Amino acid sequence: MSPDWILPDWPAPAAVHAFTTTRLGGVSLPPYDGFNLAAHVGDDEHAVAANRRTLRAHLPAEPLWLTQVHGDRVALLADHDAMSATPPVADAALARAPDQVCAVLTADCLPVLFCDRQASVVAAAHAGWRGLAAGVLEATVRAMAVPPEQLLVWLGPAIGPRAFEVGPEVRELFVAQHPLAGVAFRPALAGTLDEAPRKWLADLYALARIRLAAIGIEHVHGGEYCTASDPARFYSYRRDGSTGRMASVIWLSSVATA
Repeated sequence: MSPDWILPDWPAPAAVHAFTTTRLGGVSLPPYDGFNLAAHVGDDEHAVAANRRTLRAHLPAEPLWLTQVHGDRVALLADHDAMSATPPVADAALARAPDQVCAVLTADCLPVLFCDRQASVVAAAHAGWRGLAAGVLEATVRAMAVPPEQLLVWLGPAIGPRAFEVGPEVRELFVAQHPLAGVAFRPALAGTLDEAPRKWLADLYALARIRLAAIGIEHVHGGEYCTASDPARFYSYRRDGSTGRMASVIWLSSVATA
């Protein structure tokens, strides 16, 4: 595996394998340089295919690529052909059988990886603010059908709390869903003395942790990166506009659990 890729720091069973790619390596030209894995962002299709072949060499099977729409649908790998020319419309993928690779693409949105302590199921979710508000994490946990206390979660590279500026309507939406969500926002741009802040800085990692805790998940790891402030390693849509995407992948192998 490339030393430029990121391994989750979590106590997952030995049969669970996962990593997140970075922009380092690959053959894509600017503004997608270099290891862009997204076929929908305007990059040369041959470059994307070459990058995906490089990724595939480190996986047991072709990943199930998704058409991500910032919703809450979960695609079950058992129901789809990863080699199909028409990817399923979903923002999370789930696998129970060995060597089925779940994948999500991100460039500021939060990739969230899940497994259980028995290594019976894994999942990957694409969770920007819209997906979080739509309930993609909760939908993924429901689909896994495992008691929440048995689940482990890793939060991969996303835009950090010092860089993610949103309007007041986003804060109001999250606070209406979970009153504790207010702690995940701080003023970015104040109005006059008599006005509420016109912009807020949002912490995607904190919002994810709050929502996961609300459904009984306590073992959440990761959350230390900022895609927007590290252009050497990460793509960032907020920072660059036209840019590539990283992949976060997870799968089960037939290796006995520890």
